[in-house]
Amino acid sequence: MSTIADHTVISEQEQPIQTTFNIQEIQDLLPHRYPFALVDRIVDYVPGQKAVGIKNVTMNEPFFQGHIPKMPLMPGVLIVESMAQVGGIILVLLPGMRGKFFAFAGIDKVRFRRRVIPGDQLVMTVELLSFKMNRIAKMQGSGYVDDQLVVQGEMIFSLFE
Repeated sequence: MSTIADHTVISEQEQPIQTTFNIQEIQDLLPHRYPFALVDRIVDYVPGQKAVGIKNVTMNEPFFQGHIPKMPLMPGVLIVESMAQVGGIILVLLPGMRGKFFAFAGIDKVRFRRRVIPGDQLVMTVELLSFKMNRIAKMQGSGYVDDQLVVQGEMIFSLFE
């Protein structure tokens, strides 16, 4: 495999594989919109395996107004939702899944290790662990700020028709 200038990997079969996605490309893949579009960019994507996404956390986020006004914290459920949206990119890019929607079906073993505050850049890595009957997916996710672990856990998704 080799990489060309626009972060596209050329496979041995010479078919380009897109490895990064900007916000417009993410919106073409996921239905989430403001204020629930919680991924700004995909910075690494390995088809059928993993994606790394970023969420730039700013004081302008609507949830900071009411989620601890004197000590703004990104709510844990939204941190997990951000990871889930990164996982959604993996799922909708699986063969035959483009245009489909996968809903959260469960979360397990989620632990929060530190807070996420305005000015942080949340970097999330999500790996596909299993995909059964083209309907149920299990993923492992982790999120970091400044190379410090913020969150980790498992997520389950179900094809929603």
